[in-house]
Amino acid sequence: MVGRRFAFPPSDDAIFLTDGGLETTLVFHEGLDLPCFAAFPLLSSEDGRGRLERYFEPYLRTAVERDVGFILDTPTWRANADWGAKLDISPDEVAEVNREAVRWADSLRDRLSDERDRVLINGVVGPRGDGYRADARMTAKEAEAYHAPQLQAFREAGADMASALTLNYAEEAIGIARAASSLGLPVVISFTLETDGRLAAGETLRSAIEQTDWETGHAPAYYMINCAHPTHFEGVLSESGAWSRRIRGLRANASTKSHAELDDSTELDSGDPVDLGRRYRALRQRMTQLSVLGGCCGTDHRHIAAICEACIPPSG
Repeated sequence: MVGRRFAFPPSDDAIFLTDGGLETTLVFHEGLDLPCFAAFPLLSSEDGRGRLERYFEPYLRTAVERDVGFILDTPTWRANADWGAKLDISPDEVAEVNREAVRWADSLRDRLSDERDRVLINGVVGPRGDGYRADARMTAKEAEAYHAPQLQAFREAGADMASALTLNYAEEAIGIARAASSLGLPVVISFTLETDGRLAAGETLRSAIEQTDWETGHAPAYYMINCAHPTHFEGVLSESGAWSRRIRGLRANASTKSHAELDDSTELDSGDPVDLGRRYRALRQRMTQLSVLGGCCGTDHRHIAAICEACIPPSG
């Protein structure tokens, strides 16, 4: 990366945007059928790639207009062996999908940005099991072996970084961080929280971060929270300490509903974009290191625009 503004990991005075809720946008706004909530099969067709490009374009445009960086995700949250098997896709085919996803994102960066160094290609890792339930739990060693092929595919294809999203217990985070570290691939760990501010496994966010850092030698570049509304974790983040300073990113849900309520919903709850932006601003006033700003389920470009309005002065 060239220049201080867009260096990785972001400095306190630099900001990177991300997109919003890819899968919820495609399903609820565009009416697509995504079996197993998997977006990566869209890469196999020209129409699917076009839909992905049209989805990301306004987010990248906003980053350019605001003169900030952008973290460009691969659509690979479900592209691991277990979810691939549910879709009748072999492990070898899944590995190739992950490599192709990075290549596709790299070409999209060239098409939509004149400054490659402001856009980071981010290989997205999802949980082995359900993001909302701590089922099929692994040991850290098992998680390292399980997630290594996806991370290796990202590294081979030239990803700038990887992010593990919607994790709900520490051992999976530890395994992913170890696997990425052994490959020399910068990695971000993002936990999801329940309405009580705890992980689905019952751990506190502090415990999960401290355990992951302790058992990996502080391998993650930073931590994030995703797939939860700020009302679920604002109280937790009022605690100060070294662990909380390791949190540099937020990708919140639009809705204040619990995960169980969201699972049962047949309609999308888009929440209040302006209120979401204000909550991001309030958190950044307390946690000045928060420099990666984006969305998760139910959010779209309206929410990211509102976050920008609340947190980022217009450039120029």
